[in-house]
Parts: sequence; C-alpha cells; structure tokens
Amino acid sequence: MRNKFLVQSVLLLASCVAVANAQHYDLIVQHGHVIDPKNGIDGVMDVAVLDGKIAKVAKSIAASEAVKAVDATGLYVTPGLIDIHAHVYAGTGERNSYAGDNSLYPDGYTFRVGVTTVVDAGSSGWRSFEDFKDRVIDRSHTRILAMLNIVGAGMRGAKYEQNLDDMDGEATGKMALKYPGLIVGIKSAHFEGPEWKPYEQAVIAGNIAKVPVMIDYGSNRKERPLYDLLSKVLRPGDIYTHMYSGLRGEQDATTGKTSEALKIGRKRGIYFDVGHGGGSFNWTVAAPLVKEGFIPDSISTDIHITSMNAGMKDQLNVASKMMTLGLSLQEVVKEMTSNPAKEIQHPELGNLTEGSPADIAVLRLETGKFGFVDMNNTVYPGTKKLACELTVHDGKVVYDLNGLSADPWDGKVVTPAQAKRFTTMHVRPEKPSVAH
Repeated sequence: MRNKFLVQSVLLLASCVAVANAQHYDLIVQHGHVIDPKNGIDGVMDVAVLDGKIAKVAKSIAASEAVKAVDATGLYVTPGLIDIHAHVYAGTGERNSYAGDNSLYPDGYTFRVGVTTVVDAGSSGWRSFEDFKDRVIDRSHTRILAMLNIVGAGMRGAKYEQNLDDMDGEATGKMALKYPGLIVGIKSAHFEGPEWKPYEQAVIAGNIAKVPVMIDYGSNRKERPLYDLLSKVLRPGDIYTHMYSGLRGEQDATTGKTSEALKIGRKRGIYFDVGHGGGSFNWTVAAPLVKEGFIPDSISTDIHITSMNAGMKDQLNVASKMMTLGLSLQEVVKEMTSNPAKEIQHPELGNLTEGSPADIAVLRLETGKFGFVDMNNTVYPGTKKLACELTVHDGKVVYDLNGLSADPWDGKVVTPAQAKRFTTMHVRPEKPSVAH
C-alpha cells in the first residue's frame, strides 16, 4: 500500500511539473484586435506576458501555455495608455495647498480607463518635488512621472505662480538631473504677466536636464504673442498644451482656421497636446482645426477635481471626443500610447514590443447616442464611445470591469482565505516594477 501511495505521489508530482513546464507565460490576452501603432500592428492577435514584460505577440498562442488566459474577442487590445498632463500631487499641507486641494491620488481613477502612466504636469517645483515623490509617487501603483514647475514652490496658487523671483531655471534643471527618467520635463503654467521670464527660465532648465518644456500659456498678452513663443522661444520637442482652448491665439480670429502660430510651431517640431482640463477645450476651436487637419500629437486630460466632474471626465472620454470630430480609433490610440511616450523620452512605454513593460488596456468601442461637453457647457452629439474592460500594469490585472480574468463561481461557499485567489491574478511572484 505504501509503495502504491508513493508511486501515485510521484506520478502526481510529475504531472504537476509537466503542466508547469507547459505554462510558458503568466498571462495571455487572446483573440482581441490589437492596435500597437509603434509596431504597425492592427489586427486580431494574442499577447503573452511573463514576469511583468511583454513576452510575445502572435496570431495564436495556446491558452494552455499560460497560468491565466483572458478572452478578448470583440474587444480592442492596446498598450497601456499614457496621460502626459495630469495633476496627482494630492493631499493638503503648507507646501502644496493649492495643488493638493485640486489634485487626485491616481490609483483611484487611472486603471479604470486603461491609463497605466501619468505625468504630473507641474504641480510641484524644485522646492517641493521630493515631498511629492515621498508622499505620492513612491506610494502609488500607477507609474507616475513628473514635469517640474518652473516656479520653485510649484502650483500653489496665483500669489506663488506670478512670483518671478522664484523662477530659477538653474535650480529647476539641477533637481531634474537628480532624478533622470522620473522628472521628464519642465512646466510653465498660469502666468498672467507680460514678461518672458517664465518661458526663458523653463527652457534654461530644459537645456540643463535635456528634457522638454510644456507650456500652459496663461493669459493672452500682446507683449508676448503666441507666434513668438512657438517660433522663437520654444525648441523642437517642446510641448504646447491646451491646443484647442482658443484663449491664446490658437485660432485665427478672422478665418476661424488654425493660426499661423500653431502652423509655425508644428513646422519647427513642437508637439501639440490636448490638455482638456476644465476650461481648455472649445468645440468652436477644435472642430474647425481638426477639419483642417490640425490634430493632436497627444491626447491628455489635465485631470483635477473640477475637470473630472465637468466636460472632461477622463482619458477615454477625451479620446471619444476626438473620434467624434473625425479621428480614427487607430489615431487616438497612437496619441495615447507611442506618441506621448516619444514626447516624454520614454520609448519603452506605449507599445507591445517584446521586453517592454506589460502595460495593456483592453477597450470596448460602444455605439449609441452620446453627448460630449466642452468648456462652455455646450454639447456635441456622438455615436461612438470608448470604455475600458480590463487593465494590466507590469503584468498584473489591476482593473477588470466584467471579470474577464476571474475564475467562475461554482455555486459553493468560498471562505475568506479562498476568496483571495479570486481577486488576485494567478501569477508568479511579483517582480520589481520598472523605475518610476
């Protein structure tokens, strides 16, 4: 009897080893329509994940080769989305009261819409960045990168943001050099004065750290016309956000078409970003400019507690607006993946290349009657809208709307200890995430 039990145990162990050996991957997303602009993929494919990285993209990968297989039939599979204009320096305090009161902790909203990487656009400056890093960046699951505000105190409200004496390109550049790859740009925002100093100092910091500058151009001033900013001050590779606001000369006042300022900027290699926000997306500007062919390089939200509850809402809602204006699904995916990755100099993100971080968004394209609202509370009707079904970040399922990755309930009582396995993806031990 003992020998028989020993033989059975050996056979069972051998069977388990055989199954384990057959499972080459942690996760496979199968039968979805993959859109990966960087690699020119646009068709039904399977995507395999191993140890937090993309392991394989192929026409067919057997479900038996993975610990977990997800059926994405009828859905779109894209790289994890990148939002390069967000505000996530959340929490109040003397050092960041304005930004903290208006920002959002990212994990509560990013994964729900397929976003796996956000760039905080200037909520902190060189004086406050390390507090932001300690309290938010290092404690979040979302990959957070940052653009430093040229104002040393950061985005603390008008009194601070108009302080020319706290705009120090050298100090800002040195802080950016201290955290390469994490600080990915310099931001100037909300400046009301006639001086060029905020933009000139931002470029100094950008040159020191070799990172782009993003400009929210504040008030429109005749002393510093938009044409001069885009033709003389900014450099190729810098980013102009709020491109469809119409508040700073983006649209020709006479013809209603794209202004010469935007045209010269694009010709010089400056990137143009949506940066929707609560007051920076106007149908009267966006519709004619898109019709003329002036489309975004990147789609971003400028998300904060006001914009998310107004017309902006979230990343997929902004992308759906651009589709309503005539952009294709493939174009908006590119503007949320490989394009922003290029703008922030992180080419390992925004694609499904083998060896890249396993960030994946599984999206549903819904059809029906939808209403999209702009900064003026005017509504534009649409028939297509994107929704997120599943998000994978660093190889783990972090959001699953309809349980695509969950195990079926068999009608039996599940204990708390057993329940854990239903709410956690069956993967190998956790590997370190890519550096923030």
